[in-house]
Amino acid sequence: MLHIVDDEDVIRDALAWLARSRSINSSSYESGEKFLISLDKNFHYDVDGDCILLDVRMSGLSGTTLFEVLASKQLTKRLPVIFLTGHGDVPMAVDTLKRGAFDFFEKPFNDNKLMDRVEEALALSRQAGALAAVHERLASLSAREREVLDLILLGKMNKVIADKLGISMRTVEVHRAHIFDKMKVKTAVELAGLLK
Repeated sequence: MLHIVDDEDVIRDALAWLARSRSINSSSYESGEKFLISLDKNFHYDVDGDCILLDVRMSGLSGTTLFEVLASKQLTKRLPVIFLTGHGDVPMAVDTLKRGAFDFFEKPFNDNKLMDRVEEALALSRQAGALAAVHERLASLSAREREVLDLILLGKMNKVIADKLGISMRTVEVHRAHIFDKMKVKTAVELAGLLK
């Protein structure tokens, strides 16, 4: 999902049209405040990734201030930000990029180059989302399941795991089944691939 945050109707409409031309879903916000309200109330990460096109200068909450809020909440990996400005300068662009912005475009911009960067940002967001999901699944494992997981990843057989941990083979099988279920895999090979 492309989130367009700009206080000009014409710009929001044009960017939404550009997104549609690349089959990218978008939502528009006329202010940073409205985007933050949406983020707090009913925001769900899109499985296809998320990206924010953010105008630097808006009335009320500026784009740079909104970016600082997102960065302080550590959201800029899942929500990469591409700044848009008609009044940009080199120091501002360098500063925002150093602080973690994905890119910075001055208006008028090349439509294709902008949308290429949006697609790259969406891909980065998808990767970050997949990684976050794996970490959530890992966090759901018990301490014993983590021990069994580590030994599975070393290629150890159930009998060896049971001997090493001082538990029965049946208990290892139960832990193994729980691990596979929680990690949403069917085989040790899939598990290893997920955690590489």
